Amino acid sequence: MKVDDVKVVGVLGAGTMGSGIAQVCAVAGYEVVLRDIEERFLERGLNTIKKSLSKFVEKGKISQDEMDSILSRIKPTTSLDDLENVDVVIEAIIEDMDAKKAIFKELNDIVKREDAIFASNTSTLSITEMASVTRKPENFVGIHFMNPVPLMKGVEIVRGLLTSDETLNFAIEFVKSLGKEAVVCKDSAGFISNRILMPWVNEGIWVLYEGIATKEEIDRGMKLFTNVPMGPLELADLIGLDICLAAIETLHKELGDKYKPCPLLKQMVRAGLLGRKTGRGFYDYTK
Repeated sequence: MKVDDVKVVGVLGAGTMGSGIAQVCAVAGYEVVLRDIEERFLERGLNTIKKSLSKFVEKGKISQDEMDSILSRIKPTTSLDDLENVDVVIEAIIEDMDAKKAIFKELNDIVKREDAIFASNTSTLSITEMASVTRKPENFVGIHFMNPVPLMKGVEIVRGLLTSDETLNFAIEFVKSLGKEAVVCKDSAGFISNRILMPWVNEGIWVLYEGIATKEEIDRGMKLFTNVPMGPLELADLIGLDICLAAIETLHKELGDKYKPCPLLKQMVRAGLLGRKTGRGFYDYTK
């Protein structure tokens, strides 16, 4: 398939990543079918998109008419059957291998286009394993966007064991059509981004857990020392502590004990202190 052939993009999941992916696809001129399992998730996702686009209107980057046109290209649905005519599917549901494989298995019998591209936005899980349940694993690829999707330029393109050259090249060109820049890597736990980033976050939590410094000093220090915009604990709160833990546990399982998650991270997830999305994580966002 060529990028010029793509008219309709299916996005699975209307959470932070899925809504962002739907937004950038619609901005690029594609029709988008945005699917989630409940109406309330779709409403929340669409509200997130509207708020994001409104900021672009306020800054004069797009007009109100352009915003309305972009929103008109996004079709929300709770039915997987509504993806039957898509050319590309990008999955952005929970980081759970069984859930991802189940939904791709269903799509085998729904998506009509024989050469449709199936992609996952997973940040750590095996592209090769997900592809194994699809009718054409050579047409499966990882397309890992960064958060927040509308603002972050880099996209990780992950080549599974059976991903074809044609599919890899398609993914690179498709990402380019969204105004993004592709970085290609092989299928390995965490890929490039989280293989490097999650140990950094986890080590920051270990430093706090061991009482070496306060959370404020850890974050302030890392910003001053390395010129990053956020320290590891601030970043964990932004990403979501549950998502960080899932990623770190995958790295630990696949790559060994040097990626062992900090007990404090596990405790906070068990307590429901997941960061900004719950109002409390390492910092309190309710004040």
